Amino acid sequence: MNDATVQAPKGWKAVPLADLASFRTGPFGSTFHKSDYRNGGVPLINPSHIIDGEIVPDEQVAVAPDLASRLSVFALRENDIVIGRRGDMGRCAVVRSHQAGFLCGTGSMIVRPRPGVSPELLQAFLASPKVIAKIEENSVGTTMINLNQGTLSALEILLPGSEHRQQAIAAALSDADGVVAGLERVIAKKRLIKQGAMQDLLTARRRLPGFSGEWEVKRLGSLGVCLRGVSYDGSADLFETETPDSIMLLRANNVQNGEIVYSDVQHVRKERVKPVQCLKRGDVLVCMANGSRTLVGKAGVFWDGDGPAYTFGAFMGCFRPAAGAAADGYVPFLFQSDEYRNQLNVILSGSAINNLAPSQILGFSFKMPVDHSEQQAIAAVLSDMDAEIQTLGSRLTKARAVKEGMMQILLTGRVRLV
Repeated sequence: MNDATVQAPKGWKAVPLADLASFRTGPFGSTFHKSDYRNGGVPLINPSHIIDGEIVPDEQVAVAPDLASRLSVFALRENDIVIGRRGDMGRCAVVRSHQAGFLCGTGSMIVRPRPGVSPELLQAFLASPKVIAKIEENSVGTTMINLNQGTLSALEILLPGSEHRQQAIAAALSDADGVVAGLERVIAKKRLIKQGAMQDLLTARRRLPGFSGEWEVKRLGSLGVCLRGVSYDGSADLFETETPDSIMLLRANNVQNGEIVYSDVQHVRKERVKPVQCLKRGDVLVCMANGSRTLVGKAGVFWDGDGPAYTFGAFMGCFRPAAGAAADGYVPFLFQSDEYRNQLNVILSGSAINNLAPSQILGFSFKMPVDHSEQQAIAAVLSDMDAEIQTLGSRLTKARAVKEGMMQILLTGRVRLV
């Protein structure tokens, strides 16, 4: 790959990535068996866990610590760069100190900067659109592009000729990363606080002031319905971009850590979608089937009912609360509770098939306040916590956008710090 990816500004030079980093491809898919995965173990980082340049692990995609120890050669270190090597080449992120020890997944690769090389600088180059296009052009594969070490080694990175300038750019990007990382830590802490409050309030372990009424056991089948997702022909009915005849489609990858992520959304032909399959505010999306058992049952609440129309895929389910059966907004929180996970694990442990039937979801039961006003009060407390987390999430999105803008001007030489 002799040509530089972009025109070099005066005083800059093209350097092969092999001179700046070493590489390690993630383990083969056969390394892991279904029984190896568990909730809350050592996270595996695959391309789907790299979102907006940051590592976002899924607690349900993890392996036991003893297995992780045997696979320590694939353990991520602080300041490594983990990059997707299958399909979407635009996903790469710097490993932070609290993420050291996570495992590189089968669909990823480790780029390990050599001493003195800024990981933020390398990650910024690898995430730039022109470099991504060059990587895709030189990668192998037909149905799915695969990135290999040879392609990365030959890739030429543009750097300022002055080490002082390199350090100035790296420091500026590091400061921007610090703002992003700080917000991420606050959000993680708020989520833990919410999780603790949720487990207390949804089990009557702690009662809100003014409430002392009875609780009763309710089946989800008495609180709503469970719908199956849209069936479609992947080659004829799916579109990467919106068309006049399509509707946005949410799939398992759009449910992350109990929330719905609206990146990497597909579009499906409208005629395939029944009216009842159009999502409504307060619907709970559930992954009903997946090759990985740890992903089955993960759920996220759809709160965007006033925006664009969305539907959900064939391997997903939708629990739709019935009007008046419970206080508005209460039932969705049950899908985030320990009791939900416990009942899910009982079902999955007794089956050799990694899927759920709507009837099984409807059979889940939970202890709930009889008084709807207490349900409403609990939902209000948890919703306020969600709102605070969403506000912080908006600040995080803006901070990432500022960092992206800095990358565009600093890594092309359009603005020089020194």
